[in-house]
Amino acid sequence: MSSFNDLMAFQRETQALGQVAGRLGWDQETMMPRGSAPQRAEEMAAMETVLHARRIDPRVAEWIASIDASDLDEAGQAQLREVTRSYERTQKVPVELASQLARVTSKAQGIWAQARADEDVAAFQPILEEVVNLRRQEAEALAAGGDPYDALLEDYEPYTQASEIAAIFDAMRPRLVALRGACLEAEAPAALTGHFPEAVQLKLSHELAAAFGYSFDKGRIDKAVHPFSSGSGIDVRITTRVDEADPFNCFYSTIHEVGHACYEQNISQDYLLTPLGRGVSMGVHESQSRIYENQIGRGRAFTGWLFEQMQAAFGDFGIASADEFYRSVNRVKQGYIRTEADEVQYNLHVMLRFGLERALMAGDLQVADLEAAWNDRFESDFGYAVDKPSNGVLQDVHWSVGLFGYFPTYSLGNVYAGCLNAAMRAAVPDLDQQLARGDTSAATGWLGENLQQHGGLRKPVDTIMHATGSEVSPVPLLDYLELKFGEIYGL
Repeated sequence: MSSFNDLMAFQRETQALGQVAGRLGWDQETMMPRGSAPQRAEEMAAMETVLHARRIDPRVAEWIASIDASDLDEAGQAQLREVTRSYERTQKVPVELASQLARVTSKAQGIWAQARADEDVAAFQPILEEVVNLRRQEAEALAAGGDPYDALLEDYEPYTQASEIAAIFDAMRPRLVALRGACLEAEAPAALTGHFPEAVQLKLSHELAAAFGYSFDKGRIDKAVHPFSSGSGIDVRITTRVDEADPFNCFYSTIHEVGHACYEQNISQDYLLTPLGRGVSMGVHESQSRIYENQIGRGRAFTGWLFEQMQAAFGDFGIASADEFYRSVNRVKQGYIRTEADEVQYNLHVMLRFGLERALMAGDLQVADLEAAWNDRFESDFGYAVDKPSNGVLQDVHWSVGLFGYFPTYSLGNVYAGCLNAAMRAAVPDLDQQLARGDTSAATGWLGENLQQHGGLRKPVDTIMHATGSEVSPVPLLDYLELKFGEIYGL
């Protein structure tokens, strides 16, 4: 067992250095002075060089070769599986390419943010071309003759192929389009209007985070342009954003990121700073953020409690009843922004990006044509034209930082969340009575016990099947959406 122990000690050091690199990214998004970006790019590149060297260290191969998996328990075998997968994958990427990707994507993030603020696609195009070119090179190195997009998807949803995701999306699309059309043709619930001061929103967002079990002893909330969760183990930080005309943006961004953060905080400490000590995939991660945000946070029971908290915080804000508030929270409306989309239309936004980035990586679409392709696809899918770049091709940070293959995991997470919600409600029949009191502990406890504590012990699909006892299918999600919004809109 000495080889396994040596391997795991080495892995813990590597994971710890990875957390340091992640903290640099967190700082860049939240507190770093804007003028520090060039230096931060070099710092990130230097960290990536060190990490890449550790990931391809020949000692790792020697340790792996000398370990007999049959001598290990289930967790040990899973650790070995993930170390081996990562090592074999990293060996295929030249260190110079890994370093250059870190350097360019760090620069690109700041350029994207400024271009988005200026509504200037042309200012972003040159650096995006660099990012796309580097990621294509990486994909070709990893794919070894296979599908380059599958090679990138492996970073975010291992053991899954784009063709499998495309099949799920094809099955979802007709029912989603029909439901969207029916909702938009029906009488819409009242929209929330008024002024909601930032300080009050942030105070209530902290209370919401605590209500969902987020530990402030091991985390914190800051503001960012694009909300995100960062870190794992006992240092997991989240961000949110504030619009003083739309408190739902802040509150549900917070709940969403708390779902991510609680997954990380609740993983068994036995796996701390090891390959199993983090979420097993971005799809499974997204299942946690989406079930916290939507099936729990936007449900009739919990919104009744939230309505009372908002009345206490803001006074009379123009909505007279908990039922009217629930309908307003779940209002289906036209819009451009994926992160602000309702549950009915959200997945259609993801499908748009999935198609475009597959075409980019295949070389069928060039960056120079990306804005026009986005605008054409959006108008075809949603029935109206994009009005400005920040509502279109510049709205997401993902492509600036090279996250090609990430977008489909958002909708895959919704599918997983649908499966988990059905199983959770079968296991906790009085769940809504508890949520109506603002008590999420039965829901978060069930998720913690059945999924979160296990981290990366099982492969992504196996993680969901272990928690639910059922095969993964989009049907529970689609049934849930049709039932919920059918009732809201009288369909």
